[in-house]
Amino acid sequence: MSSDYSPQTVSEQINDPAVQLIDVREPGEHAAGRVAGSRLIELGRLTEEAHTIDRERPVIFYCRSGARSAMATQAFAEAGFDAHNMAGGLLEWVAAGLPIEPEDGRVA
Repeated sequence: MSSDYSPQTVSEQINDPAVQLIDVREPGEHAAGRVAGSRLIELGRLTEEAHTIDRERPVIFYCRSGARSAMATQAFAEAGFDAHNMAGGLLEWVAAGLPIEPEDGRVA
């Protein structure tokens, strides 16, 4: 099974309270626009924050275009997590007409 999920699949998955959605972008990017309910852990801080991510629950990473989150996904999958990447990142999410917060948010 591919570790990549389409934005549409992610939008269905995030209603499951077991799923962890993590934004690996920078704080300014996250503040400009994000998927509701996502948690910000910048890519550079993932290693030190890994202990705060539940290994028993699926985790979906996303970023602006899917490149940074693909790196995070690969590293966490190799470490034994059920890790997935949102293909195309927030750019694809918005292109698919899916909502971001705040209401006037944008992809930075």
